[in-house]
Amino acid sequence: MNGQNPAATPGDPAVDGPHDPEHDPTASYALEPDYTEALTRRVLATSGRTAAVHSPLDGAPLAHVPQSSDEDVTEAFRRARVAQEQWARTPLEQRSEAMMRLHDLILDRQEEILDLIVRESGKARKHAFDEPLHVALTARYYARTARRHLRPRRASGVVPVLTRVGVNQVPKGVVGIISPWNYPFTMALCDGLPALMAGNAVVSKPDSQTMLSALLGLELLEQAGFPRDLWQVVAGKGSEVGTAIIDRADYVCFTGSTATGRTVARRCAERLIGCSLELGGKNPMLVLRDADLEKAAEGAVRASFSNAGQLCVAMERMFVSDQVYDRFVERFVARTKAMTLGASMDWGNDMGSLISAEQLATVVAHVDDAVAKGATVLTGGRPRPDLGPYMYEPTILEGVTPEMTCFGDETFGPVIALYRFHDEADAVARANAGGYGLNASIYSQDGARARQLASEIRCGTVNVNEAFAATFASIDAPMGGMHQSGMGRRQGAEGVHRFTETQAVATQRLLRFAPQLGMSDETYAAAMTLNLRLLKKLGRA
Repeated sequence: MNGQNPAATPGDPAVDGPHDPEHDPTASYALEPDYTEALTRRVLATSGRTAAVHSPLDGAPLAHVPQSSDEDVTEAFRRARVAQEQWARTPLEQRSEAMMRLHDLILDRQEEILDLIVRESGKARKHAFDEPLHVALTARYYARTARRHLRPRRASGVVPVLTRVGVNQVPKGVVGIISPWNYPFTMALCDGLPALMAGNAVVSKPDSQTMLSALLGLELLEQAGFPRDLWQVVAGKGSEVGTAIIDRADYVCFTGSTATGRTVARRCAERLIGCSLELGGKNPMLVLRDADLEKAAEGAVRASFSNAGQLCVAMERMFVSDQVYDRFVERFVARTKAMTLGASMDWGNDMGSLISAEQLATVVAHVDDAVAKGATVLTGGRPRPDLGPYMYEPTILEGVTPEMTCFGDETFGPVIALYRFHDEADAVARANAGGYGLNASIYSQDGARARQLASEIRCGTVNVNEAFAATFASIDAPMGGMHQSGMGRRQGAEGVHRFTETQAVATQRLLRFAPQLGMSDETYAAAMTLNLRLLKKLGRA
């Protein structure tokens, strides 16, 4: 393979037919047409247009996905609103039961899910496994905690006994979700599950490169017992279909680039609706002088090269203490060189493919620019078309300086830059430099010291002695970014409360908040002042 985007190859396999499947993987479909047709039938699309999807593993065609029009988006919201009215009246217990059925279905069908994720995204199978794992964890968590997060709660009334106040979490209505290609099963579902749990409906637009994984998720939702019209899927360009979703939704979830996130935020602000945005990152990892170097080197490989670096919380900057720098780098480089690379469906690969020719071009440009300006490649630094059209070696750079593109810009590929530090305060300052603030990692055998440093790092999540999985898999903990890395949080209480409006309902007994029994306004004010002083003495908030 020469790395050319197979989507640009003249001819439509659905029309032209196979050429020589034995020698040309692009000559016939990699998936059974009946299987993909059953999935793509779930897209609400009447435009008559389709878009071809090819596998980054070998360029083989996967499917032609129907494309939605603006009218289709309108119809999707109409159906979703009708379904949401009934769903909002469904008891929490029934919603939880459906969510637990989904949990079991995901575990039962994980091999099918993994096959589709790998085929569609090109990632290593062990990295694909993170996706059904995370979605199952999310489903179980919200099924088990729904009552804690969503039940009406009591609040203190202004007058003890006489004022009763309750706080309700009311569903927003229809949530719009625009999800990315890098984790096509997880990102398509993990925001929508708490939205459903809170009584909302969903209209989603998965990325066009990975529609099939998302559509399989929708099939599982229906099999778990969620009403068919409750989650609608549309397909098309983000500038068209994504914009149409934002213009109709009651709340928007977007995961993607910071530049697009700003556009989403502006459009939501014009409509005075809320949004949660998980955006870019230039994530730092700190290896302190007392770190366990073997553990740190193992974690550094996962931190840098999971999903070929196409992970929002992956590390792209690594700050290593002077005292251990050489010993750590020796271990890190050795582990990286020992990685098994492959664009295949099988277990056993340590890293898979990039998603596309565009992503490969970005990685090549960043590394070539750094080398041209004086950076040193300790290992990697080359495309590997012999392994797959978009394969690139895991790459460790030394001597990266501010004039190099990869110093401050997100690469979103298997590239990590190493920096020495002597003073920990300086390391924290450098970790906080730049506009991003998504995830960070600290390796140290002094947990208390590492946690103290973590509180000084301006990132939404910080992992101690772990790359990213400890926070990401802890569904009870919020996950999101600071600064240009986004706004809002998924997971935990915040992850479900974002899909609700908070409503206060107060019932007043006997006393009214106005003069009574012939009392003058002045006497009423004096009486209320006396009550305030008394309540203070009684310790009332």
